[in-house]
Amino acid sequence: MDDTPWTRPARLDAILADAAAQGFEMSCEDRTGALLATLAASKPGGHMAEVGTGVGAGAAWLLHGMTATARLTSVEMDPERQMVAIQYLGEDPRVKFSSSTADTWLDTYRGPLLDLVYVDCRPGKFRRMGELLDLMAPGGIYIVDDLMPQATWPDDHQPRVNTFLEQLPEVPNFLSTPMRWASGLVVGVRI
Repeated sequence: MDDTPWTRPARLDAILADAAAQGFEMSCEDRTGALLATLAASKPGGHMAEVGTGVGAGAAWLLHGMTATARLTSVEMDPERQMVAIQYLGEDPRVKFSSSTADTWLDTYRGPLLDLVYVDCRPGKFRRMGELLDLMAPGGIYIVDDLMPQATWPDDHQPRVNTFLEQLPEVPNFLSTPMRWASGLVVGVRI
């Protein structure tokens, strides 16, 4: 079976070209993105969050699958990286970009319960996961990637991933599936 996505977001190539020009190598890959779009489509009118915008590849995929009434908040601490996302996606009324750390966003979020969260940074994945899950509606989908070894990982990162994966079965009110696919994913649901 060929698992290449059938469609791609219209602005994705331009986003990835700017990422390459900046030397940013951590963009959401196509297979992960196609899954994000599919899962976003399963939440019509839903409230979604992306924690770790990067340059906006993940946000482009989420928007690709979202309905016209769905909303996305995308959080990034590096304004230069996030400016790429804003340049290509900022006119879409469904998305709001938050320039802050994930920790600050977790401390201050007061919006509706979230129906889908894509976590692409350490807070919400390797720490403070429980706090993030508390912001999610029952049935809300939780997605993380980059769980298989990457060339860009610092030497101390593999133990963090191992601990995260070992602790997942014990997380209360949460059911998840680890996937040896794309960059290594976990897809979970808040129950």
